[in-house]
Formats: sequence, structure tokens, C-alpha cells
Amino acid sequence: MTIPQSLFIVLRHFSTSTSTIPKGLSRYPNLPQIHSKYKPKVVEEAQKALVEYLHATRSLPFTYAEHIGRNSIVSLANLIRKIDFSAPTFSRSFRKLLRYQPINEFEFFFESIGIDHSEVNGFLPLNKFFFSEDGSVLNVAFALSGFGFPWNKLGKLYRDEVLIFSRSCYEIKDRLNGFKELGFGNLSVVGICLAFPYLLRLESDELGGEIEALFCDLKRVFVEFNMGISVEGNVDAWFEVCCKVKVFYDLGCEKGKVGELMCRKKGLFLDCPKEVLVQKVKYFCKLGVGTDCVGLFLLQSPEMLSLDFETPAISVLGLLKHFGLSSEELQGVSEKYHHVLGRNKMANLPRVMRALDLHEWFFDRIKSSNGRLLASYTIASPDEDVDTEFVSALKKMESSRTPIHTMCKLEFLKGIGFGENALTMKVLKNLHGTSNELQKRFDCLLGKGIEYSKLCFHIRIAPKILGQSPEMLEQKVDFLCQDMGSSLQYLDKFPAFLCFDLENRIKRRYGFYVWLDENGLCTRNYSIASLIATSEKQFLARLFGIHPAAPKQYLECCSYKVPFNNSQRNL
Repeated sequence: MTIPQSLFIVLRHFSTSTSTIPKGLSRYPNLPQIHSKYKPKVVEEAQKALVEYLHATRSLPFTYAEHIGRNSIVSLANLIRKIDFSAPTFSRSFRKLLRYQPINEFEFFFESIGIDHSEVNGFLPLNKFFFSEDGSVLNVAFALSGFGFPWNKLGKLYRDEVLIFSRSCYEIKDRLNGFKELGFGNLSVVGICLAFPYLLRLESDELGGEIEALFCDLKRVFVEFNMGISVEGNVDAWFEVCCKVKVFYDLGCEKGKVGELMCRKKGLFLDCPKEVLVQKVKYFCKLGVGTDCVGLFLLQSPEMLSLDFETPAISVLGLLKHFGLSSEELQGVSEKYHHVLGRNKMANLPRVMRALDLHEWFFDRIKSSNGRLLASYTIASPDEDVDTEFVSALKKMESSRTPIHTMCKLEFLKGIGFGENALTMKVLKNLHGTSNELQKRFDCLLGKGIEYSKLCFHIRIAPKILGQSPEMLEQKVDFLCQDMGSSLQYLDKFPAFLCFDLENRIKRRYGFYVWLDENGLCTRNYSIASLIATSEKQFLARLFGIHPAAPKQYLECCSYKVPFNNSQRNL
């Protein structure tokens, strides 16, 4: 049978290997006491000695001793550094070290199964150094490896589902053989379990009908893709395909139905590496639509997986026209969302649509055209939607003292939906902080429940909102909604509320107003903006109009730097 050309894409990215000596000196950990010409020989001798020690002295089967010895290069290098190096005597000195200074065998084991050495300490058992003290983990590893799991991939199982290694070897073997009885070979079962490790952790009654639906999808995919013929002996290829299936499950697609959709256009599915698939998923999820909708859309329109969403530029109005907005609707967008207009990057398109509050409409238009509208869009002319004021301001910015820092902030604004226009440059002047800090503050306010398009409006009107820490922004939003009894919608009228000092302005003035109201001194209601945004002079004048002694009482409260409350004496 001819191997489908598309499957070579999977195969060329992967090869299954379990026990190799690192190639190239650049991959060796730092061994400063050893000259570079000796390092390959030193590492080879040390690995050989370690394998002999684990097999002959510690009684491990030779195959597994070799797996551990040849896949724990960092732990091995740490051991080598303890020796005063001399080329003629190194081999003898290293064996003597192993004989008289026993090693922490679990450290070498965890590194060998694929856990990064920097993380190993977090997995080491307390006060245990030898496999003889706790052999359960090692025995499960033996059982998995004996079934066909690559030794240096067992770390993924351990990280994802550590409880697998607390089960008995017999339970593990029974579960794996049960999967084989569903019509799969050893290598396909290995790929499935690496992608869905919970299958080895959960009890049979916990899995319920999930196994049947999952394996139904996978069987369809494997049969339709001719996987049995094409990737014989290659665990990683099985794992790659299972991971792609898992991406759609994680998006909310129903088990038992994904396989059929994948098989309709299997070539495009296989041609797309998992990393690209995940990247495209994240791109469309930025539209704020349901993740299950994104998954089904990509399965139904896999052509989207081959499109470039990073480098092309877009004209916001031109793209909206291309997608079907009428002249009147375009005029309305221009008047209301001037900060979004102009050029931007295709990579920022989902956030642009959210800033316009057109994300759901946009996604529906993409789906109804099976992606053709997006695939066929191009900028009409080189000067389409170019804002000359923006270009002029950009040239001045490039010749400023901190062009890189300012450019990063501009990229942040474009990334949340602001376009290349003069208004964006005005907002940029009032942004303080790095692009990472600005993004965290923006995400914080989104997390508090402010709608995306409205938050962009707030930043447009009061850019200094993003000049504060996420913690302070949270406190102000909480005070507005909980203590002041208002709602997030009030920020639409008065976004600058978030710019004022919480303790010395907002709480103090509002607390004093509440005290006056509770004592029956206020004859009218004042808005939050009129309390907070007025100058100190105007605020004191207003207090005097309420009661001649009120300003003195307020100033006395301010002098003690404490919020006003009912414990203050009466006027």
C-alpha cells in the first residue's frame, strides 16, 4: 500500500529514540575542569561506569540501567565535577566515587525519563535515595517501558498524572491490554496514553462511556489515515496525531464525533503541525467566541490552517467593507470607533473586532463563507487607510530618546485593537509602564468584568487608567461596586474614576458625604463624578453650602490621614 504523502509531514518531525548519548559538545553541561578534547571520552566512560553500577551493584536489569545511565547527563555531570580530573585516572576515580559515595538514584531516574533537571528536586521522595527503599515508581516505569512506552517520555506521564505511578504493575498491564482488545496495537495504545494519560489513572467505572467514544474517534482517524501501514514502529507519529485530536477535545468538541469531521479532509489535517494548529486555535479564540465553535469551524474549514495570520497588514474600514458592512454602517463605525481606524496587523484582527464590538458578527461571517472572506482579503492599494498624522508622529517617535520602549507601548495599543491613527498617538503619550505591565493591567480590568470594547473606550478617554498596578485597579473597582453601590456601567460615564487616589480622595470624600447624608445634612444627591472629580477648593465650597462647619470638620479629618466615619464628633 502506498503511504499517503501527507503522512511524511508527521514522520519527518519525529523519530522515536530512548537511549542516546547527546551529540555535540554544546549540549554537555559545563565541566570547567575538563578540557574540551577530553569531554566526549569522559562522559562516555562515566555513563558506562554508571550503567555497570546500577546493573551489577544495584541489581537493576541491564536495559533499564542503560536507560537511566545514558539519559541523565546533567546529574552525571554533577557527579563528574566532584572528581579532581586526571585523564589517565578518571575511570578508576569515578568508579571509586560510586563505590564509596552512593548516589541519589531517584535524581538520575527522574532526569532519565524526560523531566528537566531543574525540576527534578520537586519530584524527589523525602529521605529516600535508593530504589530499594521505594521501588513502586521504578516498577511501573518498567511495566510501561516493557509495553512500548519510550523511556524518556515517561516523565510526561509522571508530570501530568503522577497517580499512574502509584498503581500496581498488574493494574497498568491489565489496562493497557484492555485497550489493545479494542482493536489497537501496542504503539497506537502508547501514543493514545501519552496524549490522554488520565486513561491510565482513572478507574474503569470513572471512565464510563468516554473510552468508547474516544476510541471510536481514534479508530476512525487511524484507519482513514492508514496509520497502521504508514507509521509502523514510530510512537511519536501516533502521539502527534492523538495530540491533534486532543486539541479539539480541549476546545469542547464532543467525543465520538470529531473523528468523522477530521477524516473528511485528512490531508490538510496531517499537513499542519500541532504547533501551527494550536496557534490558529488561539488566534480565533481571541475573538471571544465559544471555543467549541472555533474547534468545529477549523474542522469544517481546515484551509484556515494554511493561511498566514501574522505578517499581512489590514485596513480596518477596507476589511469591514469586504465583509459586507454598508456605507451607512461604515460611517457609524468611523464616528463611534475612531481610535480603532487606520491600518493594523492581521495578527491583531481578533482584538480589533472585539474593540469594535463586532467580534460575533465577524466570526459568523467567516463561518458562513467557510473562511473564504478572510482568505480572499487584501489591502486594495498601498495608501488605503493610511493616516498621515500617524505616520508623521511615528517618524518623530523613532528619533526620540526611547524609541524601542515607546514602540513596544504602541504595539500594545495596536494589539488590543487601537489602529494607526492620530488619536492612538495621543493616547500613547499618556501611557506609563512597559508593554508587559500595561497588558497585565488591561487583563486585570477585563477580569473584573468590564466589556472589551468599553474598556478600550475608557483607555481612549482616560489613558492614565493603565498607569496603576493591577492590585490598585482591583481595589478601586471593588470599592465602586461594593462600597459605593454602583456598577461597572458607571465607568462608561466616568472612566476617570479609576485614575483618582483611592484612600486620600475617593474613600475620604465619599465617606464624608455618606456621614453628612446619614446625619440628615444633605438635601440633594451628588453624583460620584461631582464628589470625586471637582477640585479641593470647589469641594470645600460645596461642603460650606451644606453646613458652614462642614469644611472644618473635613479638613480635620484629612489632617489625621484617616477615612471619615461615624466615630467623628457631630457638627
